[in-house]
Amino acid sequence: MEENEIVINEIKVNYKIEGTGEPLVILHGWGGSSNSWLKVIEKLKKDFKIVCPDLPGFGKSEPPKSIWGLKEYANWLKEFVEKLKLEKFFLLGHSFGGRIAIKFSTFWPEKIKKLILCNSAGIKQKKNFKEKIIFSLALLGNAIFSPKILQRFKDKAQNLFYLFIRNLDYAKANKTMKEVMKKVIEEDILPHLPLLKAETLIVWGEKDNILPLDHAFIFREKIPNSEIKILPKTFHSPHLENPEVLAQIISQFLKR
Repeated sequence: MEENEIVINEIKVNYKIEGTGEPLVILHGWGGSSNSWLKVIEKLKKDFKIVCPDLPGFGKSEPPKSIWGLKEYANWLKEFVEKLKLEKFFLLGHSFGGRIAIKFSTFWPEKIKKLILCNSAGIKQKKNFKEKIIFSLALLGNAIFSPKILQRFKDKAQNLFYLFIRNLDYAKANKTMKEVMKKVIEEDILPHLPLLKAETLIVWGEKDNILPLDHAFIFREKIPNSEIKILPKTFHSPHLENPEVLAQIISQFLKR
């Protein structure tokens, strides 16, 4: 498998490219990388030219130099595909990558042949009781560490807090990516969904314990020309849990 490096806006980015045929760009989820899609890429490379970047801030790619939101990631993706001379392509986004894929597809619909959203993030969830308690504790922590003399202990205390509640994605992120995560999560992409023009496949793990299954049906309701494929006994990462079945579903949809 060919692995390359490219510089876009002074950010060094790693990406994998494999196979022949029509191009398929895969955007991984938060905390993932192009490596997490290797098994799916292996299954699809006979029929498609797979381009899978490590998004800025993940894998071997450098982090953004400022606090990015979805707009900045979408703009980055546009420059990335243009440098690779991909005029029109299939686009797949998993979880966080799904957010970017939706944003990109509303900005530049003419570039998308078909869209696949795999356990996609983007719908703001109402806080349950546990999350309300966590949010209250976070506010309390901000208040406690607001005096200047205590501010130098804030980051360490915050990391311990998020490790305690098992929010490992946040705890593992560096300072810039923590702010990126907060900014990305704050944006609700629900208003963007009716604007999607490409034929869209929504793939979802039946037992997803991070993004509930009912989100898939919201996507289906709001996105014109869309359909759902639910994977039984599958959680949030079909590309890791059942790559063969996922690759087959992707191939059938794109070839149709």
